[in-house]
Amino acid sequence: MSSGQSYLQRLNDGRNVWFRGSIVQDIATHPSFAGTVASVARILDLQDHPETKERLTFVTESGGRANRAFQVPTAKEHIFQRSDSFRLWSDATFGVMSRVAGFYRAQLTGWFIRRELIRSKQPYYPDKIKNYYTHLRDNDLLLTAAGHDPQIDRTKLASELGDLYTAVRILKETEDGIIVRGAKMIATGGPYMDEIMVSPHSPKTQDEQRYAVMFAIPASHPGVHLICRDSFASEREEDDPLSAHYDEMDAILVFDDALIPWERVFIKDDPEVIWSIRSDRYVSAISAHENIARLISKLEFVAAVGNELAQSIGIKKFTHVQEKLAELFFQLESIKALLLSAEHHAELYPDGVWAPQLQPLITAKNLGNRYYPRAIEILQQLSGAGMLQVPSSIAELQGPLGDKLQTYYRGADRNAQERVRLLKLAWDLVGSPLAGRHELYERFYAGDPVRTYAAQYLEYDKKSLSVQVG
Repeated sequence: MSSGQSYLQRLNDGRNVWFRGSIVQDIATHPSFAGTVASVARILDLQDHPETKERLTFVTESGGRANRAFQVPTAKEHIFQRSDSFRLWSDATFGVMSRVAGFYRAQLTGWFIRRELIRSKQPYYPDKIKNYYTHLRDNDLLLTAAGHDPQIDRTKLASELGDLYTAVRILKETEDGIIVRGAKMIATGGPYMDEIMVSPHSPKTQDEQRYAVMFAIPASHPGVHLICRDSFASEREEDDPLSAHYDEMDAILVFDDALIPWERVFIKDDPEVIWSIRSDRYVSAISAHENIARLISKLEFVAAVGNELAQSIGIKKFTHVQEKLAELFFQLESIKALLLSAEHHAELYPDGVWAPQLQPLITAKNLGNRYYPRAIEILQQLSGAGMLQVPSSIAELQGPLGDKLQTYYRGADRNAQERVRLLKLAWDLVGSPLAGRHELYERFYAGDPVRTYAAQYLEYDKKSLSVQVG
C-alpha cells in the first residue's frame, strides 16, 4: 500500500469535522475537501516514488523509512538533506500548503532532541515525547497544532474573562488522564491531519497554570470538535487551479470535556517550562528551517507568474516593469541567500546535533511577512485590469463565440487558451478567497509582526554594534 493510500484509509476514523452546521461524513469525497485530500495523498506518494524516495526519506534505527522532517541531524550534511526534502515537498504545492509541508513534524523532532532539558522539572516529559515522536515518525502521520486562545478580549488573561473554560483549561484530573474544556485556535489543515498538538502559542502567567498544558490528540479524539471556516475550495479545476487543489482548511478545536490520556499529556500546570521548551533556540532553528524553505517555493512561484504575465502582453521591455520584476527576483534571492547562510553556518549543539544558524532564519521569516503582500501587489500592478476581463470559464473559448474570443484574448507570444489559463492562475493567486487567506496567513502565521520584529531586536547580539565617540 502506498503512503497516499494509507493516508486515505486513515481519514475514515470518525473525526468530528463540522462544516456549515453539520458533521462531514467523508472528507475524502466531500466537494469542499476532496481536492485538497487528493493533493495530500499525491504528495505523500512522492515518498514511494523511485526518483524522490531517497530525497524525501531516511532510514531509521529500526530499518524502516521515515520522512526527513523527522531526521535527527547528527551531521552537518543532514541539514542540507533536510533542506532539499523541504524544498521538494513545498514545490509540490508551489509553497501554498504550509502545514502539510512538515513544520510541526520538524518542531516535534526538535522537542524530541531537546527532551532532556526539562527532565528535572518534568520527569515524565522525555519518555512521553520520545514515544510520541517515534509513533508519528514510524507511522508517517501528519501533524498540525492549535495554540491560540479565542479572541474575546485581548486586554484580559484567559482566567479573567468570567468563563474559566473559554480557552482550553484542565477541568479535573483522573486516574486515566486529564479532562479539558474550552477552545483553541487555529488548527491549520486540522481536518486533513492525523494528529494535533495543543499548547499555548504565547507565554502564560502563574495565574493561568491550568491553561498551561501541552498535549497531543488524534484528529478523531472523542469529545473534540473541529469547526471549519467556510471553504475556499473550488470544483472547477481548470478555472481555479489553486483553489481546486490546495485549500488548507483552518479549524477551531472545541474540547467538550475531553479525556486526554496521561501518555499524551506532556506538560501541565507549568507555564515557565512550557515556554522554555517552546522557545528553545534549537527547536526554533530546526522548525523555522522548514518555514523558510517553503517561503522560497512560494516566492519563486509568484515571481514565475509575474514574469509570465509581463511576457504574455509584451511589457517586459519597459523600465518600470523591469523594476517590478526585479523586485520579485531580489525578494526571492534575498530569502535564498539567508537560507544558504543559515545552513552553511549551521551550529553544532552540545548534545551532538546540528541546526541552521537561527538569526538568518528569523530575518527571512520577518522579511517574508512584508515580502509576500508586496509580491502580490506587484502581480496586481503587472496585470492591471487584465485579470478582471477573462471569460467566466476557459470552456467558453471552444463555445459559440470561440472564434472571437480566440482573437481578443490572445497574448503577445501565446494563444488565447494559454493566456486565459495564465490569467485564471494569477487571479487565483491574487484575488480569489484562497488568495486573500494566503496574504493574511503570510502576514500573521508567525505572530504579530510588531512583536516578532521587536523580539529580533531584543535577541540580536548588539555588542559588535557599539560605537566609541571621542
